[in-house]
Amino acid sequence: MSRERPFRDPHHSASLAALVGGGPRPRPGEISLAHQGVLFLDELAEFNRAALEALRQPLETGRVSIARAQGHVTYPARFQLVAAMNPCRCGHFAELACGRAPRCAEDYQGRLSGPLLDRIDLHIDVRAVAPADLALPPAAEGSAAVAGRVATARARQAQRYAGLPVERGIRTNAEADGALLDEIASPDAAGRALLARAAERLRLSARGYHRVMRVARTLADLEGAPVVGRRHIAEALSYRRMKVLPEGEALRA
Repeated sequence: MSRERPFRDPHHSASLAALVGGGPRPRPGEISLAHQGVLFLDELAEFNRAALEALRQPLETGRVSIARAQGHVTYPARFQLVAAMNPCRCGHFAELACGRAPRCAEDYQGRLSGPLLDRIDLHIDVRAVAPADLALPPAAEGSAAVAGRVATARARQAQRYAGLPVERGIRTNAEADGALLDEIASPDAAGRALLARAAERLRLSARGYHRVMRVARTLADLEGAPVVGRRHIAEALSYRRMKVLPEGEALRA
């Protein structure tokens, strides 16, 4: 038995059955093979639209159900989605716009539906690396230091949920919902005020509202803060994409 978490990176030509599972004799797809691990979708906008839309339910429930005439099969699918894409088809919108800019970027990014984007917690625009940046010294905080902070934050979460019934299957903030989420992620007064204003002005869906709370709780855990504060809410809100923008090169979940 392997103790390493799975990492799956299917090609963007993968069919709906290959990605989600199915076929005449149902078999698990890439999302189930990535259970408790990472599913990396490079060139996200190039995937079949139906296959991408089929990710919506597993991202919410952590499982996928396949119905056939002979019966139903349910596979586990609790995975972390990491996706990347170019800002437009030519890939040079931010540096060298084509003659159709910005419509070309809007059309290309518009291939991703709002409900799918709403299920992605972190949206990060990454600009191309300039030649001058290649000569810069390494970052002050290396990957090992970041991994240490992440491990410490996960240990805090494991301790937080240790007293819950095993059947609830909650081990991280991402799996908390309902009354439990309100209990562990409710911000202080300043944070509540900011979240309320943002929910109204940015028209956050109920799903988006709760995802902001989960991300803010994790940011507080990374910092070692016992209470979610205004700064954690502000940073979590900065990762939400309210509309398709004609800039940027990557989306991460």
